[in-house]
Amino acid sequence: MSRVCVFDHPLIQHKLSIMRDKNTSVKEFRELVSEVAMLMCYEATRDLVTEPVDVETPCGTAHCNRIAGKKIVIVPILRAGLGMVDGMVNMIPSAKVGHIGLYRDPATLEPVKYYFKMPPDVSERDAIVVDPMLATGGSASAAISFLKDAGVKRIKLMSIIGAPEGIARMQKDHPDVDIYVAAEDDHLNEIGYIVPGLGDAGDRIFGTK
Repeated sequence: MSRVCVFDHPLIQHKLSIMRDKNTSVKEFRELVSEVAMLMCYEATRDLVTEPVDVETPCGTAHCNRIAGKKIVIVPILRAGLGMVDGMVNMIPSAKVGHIGLYRDPATLEPVKYYFKMPPDVSERDAIVVDPMLATGGSASAAISFLKDAGVKRIKLMSIIGAPEGIARMQKDHPDVDIYVAAEDDHLNEIGYIVPGLGDAGDRIFGTK
């Protein structure tokens, strides 16, 4: 069974409280999404392997550690996932960024892939899939299936808020994928929004509603 990590860091929880406020402006909301993603990225990459290296300082030799050649691809689910990318790239400047676009088929209600662009060596990289809201889990599960089809073997999912339904769906469909969230909320309402949540993350990031 995959591991679910819920962040309780005071800085993350403080910023999340402002994000939830319906009166928070588009500008501030967008900045907070990026900042929270950056803070979450710090913990989600804790298991990166390092190797020893000696560095000459102005005063002598320091015995240090550097990341041991780990290749990472950050994969936002369009469109809301884009809001998390800049914060993560600030933390991992060498990371490549892939994109997955999905829409829900009105007849089957299943996610359909309309865009999939990855670096050529994606199968050799560790993937971190990002989407601010893990609601039903349908889009996240489909995106991860598409990555596995592309040969990616090591995948994590990072969302700002998760619903119990979405977490359960992910653990059922992908028990090998660890899940990172800043909060696990109460439930989904009748139209699939997380309660209490923060509304539609994409609309609040891009000011489209």
